[in-house]
Amino acid sequence: MSIQPDLLKAVLQPLLSAGQNASAAGLSDALASMMSVNADVHMCHPFGDIKGPTAWFTACFEPLLLAMPDLERRELVVVAGTTDAGQHWVGTCGNYMGKFVAPWMGIAPTGRLAHMRYHEFYRIEDGEVVEVQAIWDIPELMMQAQQWPMAPQLGDRLCTPSPMTQDGLRIRDDFVGQGAQTQAHVLAMLNDMCKHPSEGGPEVMNLSTYWHPRFNWYGPAGIGVGRGVQGFRDWHQIPFLRAMPDRALDPSGLTSHWVAQGNYVCETGWPNMRLTLSTGGWLGLAPTGQKIQLRSLDFWRMQEGLIRENWVLVDLLDVYHQVGLDVFERLSDFNKARGQCQ
Repeated sequence: MSIQPDLLKAVLQPLLSAGQNASAAGLSDALASMMSVNADVHMCHPFGDIKGPTAWFTACFEPLLLAMPDLERRELVVVAGTTDAGQHWVGTCGNYMGKFVAPWMGIAPTGRLAHMRYHEFYRIEDGEVVEVQAIWDIPELMMQAQQWPMAPQLGDRLCTPSPMTQDGLRIRDDFVGQGAQTQAHVLAMLNDMCKHPSEGGPEVMNLSTYWHPRFNWYGPAGIGVGRGVQGFRDWHQIPFLRAMPDRALDPSGLTSHWVAQGNYVCETGWPNMRLTLSTGGWLGLAPTGQKIQLRSLDFWRMQEGLIRENWVLVDLLDVYHQVGLDVFERLSDFNKARGQCQ
């Protein structure tokens, strides 16, 4: 049975309110008030799986608050709905921001205002959160501190903006079925994208059918931002498919959760893609022939019948971990050489 999106979003209101002027007590109380004590929290690497709101706060939020005592949470997009399987999800996209004054995750502080994008998805049952799937863009913070120890990204870098229409926090259906229509457009786009390269050249993807000529693709730090079809292909898709041409909508049991409202749709999966590093490398990775799994949490906004903006976070630190590269060990070595950390 479907639940009104506003009722689902209301479950998260304690966190959204406490995050505007974050404090240890405020965030801890907010998480405890809205989450089941047995909630399953699936965090990006290196945090891993966590049980319950208290453990989540202790493992993730408390250290972040020590590094950024004036931490604030800035929501960009909040989408809620019921999936085809009957699950109730709320997807949130935004930036954690604050003055970076103490080390965090081995990253030396800058003493300056810093930002770290988050995509967090919350599954709700009986008025409380029972599951979380979340990626924090930790590489983004490393890059701002000039401490990214891996291959340079190809795309541009910027603090991820809110939607051009500034309506990401007040999404409404303009007509009955608009959300379903938006979701159908994005799913058709993904199906056509998966025709290349197995069924032909780039033309088989029909990109101009789906994407606005001025669309922005906001990729994760490590990949970067692309403008328009050419920017998207140059900085992300071409290197990605050169390395992993077997990319497909996975038929072997990986599950994605889709919810849509108005011109917005979002999707989470933990993981939701399985690929093979077969040729050409990617992100500086060698073509080892190893199969990897990707966690990708995405938001799309349509305008004039086409996709105008796409916010994408991929757990890249987990990708490096799967192939045996410890980014945090390299970070430690990198900072020793700079005389910043012991």
